[in-house]
Amino acid sequence: MAKVKKATHKNPKSKSGTEITPGIADALAAEAERGYDLSKARRRRVGRPSLAGGGASPRMSFRATPDLYRAAQKRAKEEGRSLSDLAREAVMRYVKS
Repeated sequence: MAKVKKATHKNPKSKSGTEITPGIADALAAEAERGYDLSKARRRRVGRPSLAGGGASPRMSFRATPDLYRAAQKRAKEEGRSLSDLAREAVMRYVKS
């Protein structure tokens, strides 16, 4: 006779990783049924923070040869930086010269 595995039910998790137990789900449902005062809600910005300290940061995009791309990735990794940071610095140096 073959063994039958018991179905294991896992509770869903919130975006922060908190397990949403039936008790938490019931409390959230009760709160939603009472209604929310949206005038007290805080607006949350989505996306990455601005590089200029406020407002949008324009995006730049360009193509490179595979050799240049690999060399830039290697350099960024050696310096513990992102490829975007490396490219930003290179363009800034170029336009200042």
